[in-house]
Amino acid sequence: MTLTNVLVGAAIAIGLVGIVVPVLPGSLLVGGAVLAWAIVHDAPAAWVVFAVAATFLVAGTVVKFLVPGRRLQTAGVPSSTLWFGAALGIVGFFVVPVVGLFLGFPLGVYLAEYRRLGPERAWPATKGALRAVGLSILIELVAAVLAALTWGVGLVLV
Repeated sequence: MTLTNVLVGAAIAIGLVGIVVPVLPGSLLVGGAVLAWAIVHDAPAAWVVFAVAATFLVAGTVVKFLVPGRRLQTAGVPSSTLWFGAALGIVGFFVVPVVGLFLGFPLGVYLAEYRRLGPERAWPATKGALRAVGLSILIELVAAVLAALTWGVGLVLV
């Protein structure tokens, strides 16, 4: 096993963790690692592996925005609520490192919906927003795992 393969594998693993704990741009890291591997190996099979992995990542990115976004529209949660939640999540990240993101986002969504809908309907809307975000993370993670598995197959073939 070459140092390149070890470094690419580590970058892919960090990218997968970055998807679940949104601190790093996980999909970009996975795609960049597979691209670097294809450049180093510069074989037709390596470029096919990169193309398949990139297709998984691009498709996952598109689907992760379309499916949860549609569910949020159906639930009546406006995008301004999500932006407010994201802003409070970012503030929370710096106030309480790492954990603050997970505290700030739901709090921001709840406060925005509390102001918009009142106390009785704010919590169900917040749960809907959290489910949509969870679904988005799951979709991106599945796409990145498929890209990583494609790279694993490429390791055997190239």
